[in-house]
Amino acid sequence: MTLHVDGVSYAYGAKPALDGVGFRAERGRFTALLGPNGAGKSTLFGLLSGLLTTRSGRIEVAGHDMARAPRAALAAMGIVFQQTTLDLDLTVRQNLRYFAALRGLSGRAAGPRIDAALERLNMAERAGEKVRALNGGHRRRTEIARALLHNPQVLLLDEPTVGLDAAARRGITDHVHDLARDGMAVLWATHLTDEVAADDHLLVLHRGRVLADGPATDVTGNRPLAETFLTMTSTPA
Repeated sequence: MTLHVDGVSYAYGAKPALDGVGFRAERGRFTALLGPNGAGKSTLFGLLSGLLTTRSGRIEVAGHDMARAPRAALAAMGIVFQQTTLDLDLTVRQNLRYFAALRGLSGRAAGPRIDAALERLNMAERAGEKVRALNGGHRRRTEIARALLHNPQVLLLDEPTVGLDAAARRGITDHVHDLARDGMAVLWATHLTDEVAADDHLLVLHRGRVLADGPATDVTGNRPLAETFLTMTSTPA
């Protein structure tokens, strides 16, 4: 396994956000974390990325316990947050070089990795453009390329297609599915059922609890995913 979450709970004061959440995201698999707004997806990503901490449950990344060895756990992950974190006045390549330096990669080591990441995301031709001039889809591709620079084993994406049009959303989801097929463990949080493929590993999160965990086709049976999801999340968890 690459990412293992076991019995994780979290509350904001007296208000529970996560209640005994557990799942595994394996190498070579696209794991879709599907839940409506307020389900607890962002809280879970806060815990996975080290922005939040809890003593309830266990998070293990590539064999590293998040509580005991947070640096090693975080080093094994690439993270794309819902809100963009790029410097708009730097070029695509400058943004990636800056991030590489923060990761301790020298210019000589960073150059080939930046080239490879941009090529993988079809962004090589835009490397010299300022981020401010890019559309939303290309900014997201830049952030994914940046998240891949240190060769992570796990890629976390928290609703990465928010605000993008249908074509841009499809392009991003297709690229990330390709990353999973190439051997990466992907955890993709979304509230949009059309971003989940039939052969994805599907987690349905509602009111802080995992209601379904398995291949998408097993979860839906013979029904459309949108119908299944609406049924599951329109009743109390």
